[in-house]
Amino acid sequence: MTDIGESTPQDLSLPVHPLIAERWSPRAFDAHRVVEHDKLLAVLEAARWAPSCYNDQPWRYIVGDRLRSPPIWQGLLESLAEVNRIWCQRAPLLIAAITDTCFEQSGEPNRWAPHDVGAASAYLCLEAVHQGLIAHQMGNFDADALRRRFGIPERYMPMSIIAIGYPGDPHLLDGWQRAAENATRQRRPLESFVFEGPWGEALHR
Repeated sequence: MTDIGESTPQDLSLPVHPLIAERWSPRAFDAHRVVEHDKLLAVLEAARWAPSCYNDQPWRYIVGDRLRSPPIWQGLLESLAEVNRIWCQRAPLLIAAITDTCFEQSGEPNRWAPHDVGAASAYLCLEAVHQGLIAHQMGNFDADALRRRFGIPERYMPMSIIAIGYPGDPHLLDGWQRAAENATRQRRPLESFVFEGPWGEALHR
């Protein structure tokens, strides 16, 4: 079996659902394995059912499938920073996550929109785990280039590009990327970011 790196955290302080425990952000994709279209639709359906302020559902996605829509996939790849482009060349799917910055009905600014598209993309990534896929969200891309390539209106804000596919061989990665693939996953302890009462007063267990 191919070593796909550190997929389960070793320092869980409490048990959580396996989909959450197993979700991570690998860079090693199997370049030869296509993501079935029904699985793509499933991860997008998961995003569809995310919560949002006033149920406005401000998320929008541009999907590039290397097999089905090579020009779209290439446009998304070229929008990425070089450091991500190197390993994303193996990902069969690239998806741009974009948010409407205004409420659809009123046209007023929606300050919760980035939060909501983040929630939708988290749902998407968890469903990817359920489908046996891996997903990696990236913020290091040229948003202006993405706007030009795909005619994104001004009121919409590109938030991330997500690589999706099947796990690949981490030995195909270079240097620090290979090291990161096999590094132990770490998170801050609950007490450092969950407060009970005044700011900075840690939650009592």
